[in-house]
Amino acid sequence: MDEMLIAPSLLSANFACLQQEIATVEKAGADILHLDVMDGQFVKNITFGPCVVKCIRETTQMPFDVHLMIDRPERYIEDFLRIGCQWLSFHIEATDCAADIIKKIKEYNCKAAIAIKPNTDIDTITPYLADLDMVLVMSVEPGFGGQKFIEKILEKIIQLRKMPDCPKYIQVDGGINGETALKAAEAGANIFVAGSYIFKSNQISNTIQNLRDVLYGLSTKKSPH
Repeated sequence: MDEMLIAPSLLSANFACLQQEIATVEKAGADILHLDVMDGQFVKNITFGPCVVKCIRETTQMPFDVHLMIDRPERYIEDFLRIGCQWLSFHIEATDCAADIIKKIKEYNCKAAIAIKPNTDIDTITPYLADLDMVLVMSVEPGFGGQKFIEKILEKIIQLRKMPDCPKYIQVDGGINGETALKAAEAGANIFVAGSYIFKSNQISNTIQNLRDVLYGLSTKKSPH
């Protein structure tokens, strides 16, 4: 698989200077900006909502990858789609309206994705695979950054890649660094969400480049958006 995309997770950025943090990862060559939306119900943490995402949208041209970790995402899906995100993922565990949500995302010419927790069975999303642009496999329990990568999810990625209707993109989110990204890539992932590894680095540009070098086998090839 040729295309490998790096998606810094804004959850680990310094919220006191978001515009500067976003500009830094954009200049460093990150491919996608990953935005974790949490409601304090589906997960215990609370982050931000459509108003903040709209403000951020005005500061950068980077593609937005909005990850809804919220209960009943169908209630708010259009609020985020109107802002202008390029990718939108919701959790299969949080809704009974997956087909309707996917249809709505497609109406906005946005890439549709379903996210699954580490312990969620792949069978829960197989009816929707043919209509998806991406599957997001959580490699930590959703809700907080800085957690350790759960290696058992690699088998899920391997299984997904073997399925006839597997979408082009498999994203892995949680505990990503050079070592774990390589393992996930070898399993079949091609979008890598990294929060603490990037934003807590002293040299963000070098960290992103090092991650890209690992994913491309020491190549400095730049992935297209």
